[in-house]
Amino acid sequence: MTRPIGYFVHHQGRGHAERCAAVVNALPADQPVTVFCARSGIFPRFTRPVDLVTLPSLFEPTGAEDINDITTAPETVHCAPLGWPGIREAMATMAQWFATARPILMISDVSAEVAQLARLCSVPHVKVLQHGLRDDPGHQAAYDGAVGLLCPAARALAQEDWSPRHLAKTHFVGGLGVDVRRPDPSARQKARATLGVQDDQRMVLVMSGGGGTGFASAPLGIAARAMPDVAWRTIGRIDEDWHATEPGNLIHHGWVDNAQEFLAAADLVIASTGNTTCHQILASETPWLAIPEWRYFDEQVEKARVLHLAGAAHMMPHFPASVGQWRDAIDRTLGTHDPARQRALVDEKAAPKTARWLCGLIEQLTPNTPVTTGEYNEYPSEHPASETTDRQRLDAGAGA
Repeated sequence: MTRPIGYFVHHQGRGHAERCAAVVNALPADQPVTVFCARSGIFPRFTRPVDLVTLPSLFEPTGAEDINDITTAPETVHCAPLGWPGIREAMATMAQWFATARPILMISDVSAEVAQLARLCSVPHVKVLQHGLRDDPGHQAAYDGAVGLLCPAARALAQEDWSPRHLAKTHFVGGLGVDVRRPDPSARQKARATLGVQDDQRMVLVMSGGGGTGFASAPLGIAARAMPDVAWRTIGRIDEDWHATEPGNLIHHGWVDNAQEFLAAADLVIASTGNTTCHQILASETPWLAIPEWRYFDEQVEKARVLHLAGAAHMMPHFPASVGQWRDAIDRTLGTHDPARQRALVDEKAAPKTARWLCGLIEQLTPNTPVTTGEYNEYPSEHPASETTDRQRLDAGAGA
């Protein structure tokens, strides 16, 4: 029997779950997969059998705390407080599965603690490599102990401080889990008509992702008042400021399931640098003013910085605070736009290429199996739908 793959998925935002579904759907149909996550409703549709195990959260308290934590957290871990029964239950569930299922591989997207747990339990693991300042002992141990690192970004977006020993075992793939096909040429006119934007009118789209608290409304009010002839549209969560005054050319659409249509209509997009948002914009080849949101380890700051250096976006550390700053930022964004550089950072075959890479790792890890060089067969990105085994079927559509 083929030994299974385990896949831990962080439940914040949507990028982790979208990557997971894309990779799992592209794996061979006879490869058993068990997915571990604290939320089952965040996944796009799995098109093949998947065993889903719902864990208590590793990152929020679950159950009554039963020990007073009198320690200082060691630098070798990021979230390992004492006295959280939920963490014990989650880790015990995975450790028990390691012992009984004998997995050939565990993928962690993302948790340095889960990666290190796999290594301590003698299970080979792949660690997802994200942007950010991650030179701390916890991340470095997870990277060092991994048989491979998976970076959901193009090689051109690697940070300068990533070590050669880690780069040597990293699979770079831009656009994993995101629809990055070229937009239909007719989509722009159709989308603008639907949104009520005139053919000769400039439209600015503000995209606020799902991993944080959303953009504040006050800076957008300043911009819209300063440019009354421009159609300003927002999608996603916008955090209202009590002092914000918004003119009629600024319209909030909230959460939508057709972000690509809004992008097709836009002449310029303002957005942070979460995974899904990032690759949707790159695929649309739209001029991009990138404004990072706060994240642990400066993840979005570092991603915005390398996007700026690659010529794929114009980065500002925060929203412009005056009319003059807004006009200057938009002029710079339009003046430095290079659609070819954006398109080069996404790959329409990201999922099957990642599946081939994982199968190559498994081949190397399997005893008495010769290592094959060259190309693997390309696995289709979708398989005929079938029932999930033992647990529950995920059939939730992806959001914006």
